[in-house]
Amino acid sequence: MEIGVDIVEIARIAKSVRNRRFLERIFTPGEIAYCRSRKNSAQHFAVRFAAKEAVWKAVGEPRLLHRSIHVRNHPNGKPEVIFAAPFRKLARKVVISLSHGRDYAVAMAVFK
Repeated sequence: MEIGVDIVEIARIAKSVRNRRFLERIFTPGEIAYCRSRKNSAQHFAVRFAAKEAVWKAVGEPRLLHRSIHVRNHPNGKPEVIFAAPFRKLARKVVISLSHGRDYAVAMAVFK
């Protein structure tokens, strides 16, 4: 079992997502639409960025790109990871937990 953790400043991500190139390099179209639909989109972008970093650290696959990791909420509200085609087999082996406050967002990933 491997564990990955990441914490980010929400203000830093809020500035970064104003840059279209950053936004499209890191987030999937579905994540962008979801985050933009939320009242405080910066918190949602930040926690997803932290989740991608935590998943990458836990999985340890250098070819895994941020856009290859899609973070979404299951209909029951629990966050889950969907991987791009070459990495789909990893999805059943990763669980994540997300949290954010006013200033920081944190994520933890466990790779079984």
